[in-house]
Amino acid sequence: MEPYQILIVDDEPLQRQLLRDLLEESDLEFQLEEASDGQEALLKVAQRNFDVVLTDKRMPIIDGDEVCKRIRNDLSLPFVPIIMVTGTHTTEELAKSFAAGASDFVRKPYNPLELSARIKSAVQNKRLTDQLDSAESLLFALARMVEAKDETTGDHCTRLAYTAAVFGQQLGLDEVQIEALRRGGILHDIGKLGIPDSILLKQGPLNDDEWRIMREHTTIGANLCHSLASMKHVVPIILHHHERWDGSGYPHGLTGDKIPLLARVFQLLDIYDALSSERPYKKALAPEKVISILEEEAAKGWRDPHLTATFIGILRAQPEKLRLPESIVPTRDEHIFESILATGALDWDKKKRGG
Repeated sequence: MEPYQILIVDDEPLQRQLLRDLLEESDLEFQLEEASDGQEALLKVAQRNFDVVLTDKRMPIIDGDEVCKRIRNDLSLPFVPIIMVTGTHTTEELAKSFAAGASDFVRKPYNPLELSARIKSAVQNKRLTDQLDSAESLLFALARMVEAKDETTGDHCTRLAYTAAVFGQQLGLDEVQIEALRRGGILHDIGKLGIPDSILLKQGPLNDDEWRIMREHTTIGANLCHSLASMKHVVPIILHHHERWDGSGYPHGLTGDKIPLLARVFQLLDIYDALSSERPYKKALAPEKVISILEEEAAKGWRDPHLTATFIGILRAQPEKLRLPESIVPTRDEHIFESILATGALDWDKKKRGG
């Protein structure tokens, strides 16, 4: 394997040397490049394929957040791992960095073992993505990683992809819209790749600050997918599937018909799956209970009343149509995800979770 390509970005020479010394003590084989400011970093990222960019958050002229934005948007590099090294401990600043495109963060003063583990995980995942021959397949495989992290949801994405196609056909949507719904079933939560495991896998309710970060997953996911023309109709689903008819949802507080149609369709399927599926912490709810909850949410003004009534009509008249068949042919992204698991590249993440 070729040495990992690592870029260290920091305006302080001493900090760059500390990071260089740390990497030299690790078991990684790497080629290291340094940049003393954000502008130099962007020039080097444009010229070379790095496996990870390790950048300080606070720098003059172009700070770490702006470096992230330009790498993601101007250079159209949604998948290169960017680890933010920061002295801040405020939730607002961390949320800002994630929204800008940071993949992970390490707080100063950092633990050398933690930083080394995060870099190792990032460069290994980057090499795996480089080996995939399709950006779409990569997105789907990454979405499967998100699903795999949460062991409570089972085959949530597979079920959603299936029921999305069924409901789309019942609504008379065209093939482009139905395919977008199917893809949304897999990709809707891909932005959770940018949410720290301490929040994503927390046992118990999230506090206000944690919810603020969790809500960023819709924006992060949309940013990940928007550069692909084939995802044009999927991005609104990813971005807006947590909006509410009365405007009380997120991220933009859209109301009524201003919420994209496919997002309104999809959110009903997402809620239905959560209610009707068995999880380790609850049993699957009976059909009548699911219908009752959907009616209640529509009455509160949270859901599109017309679409909700249509969906409930299917639940009452043809509930079998929404049941996932026992024999589903594995998709290409599922095969890719299984191959990724076989490499052991996710072992560190499992250890971190206590798995």
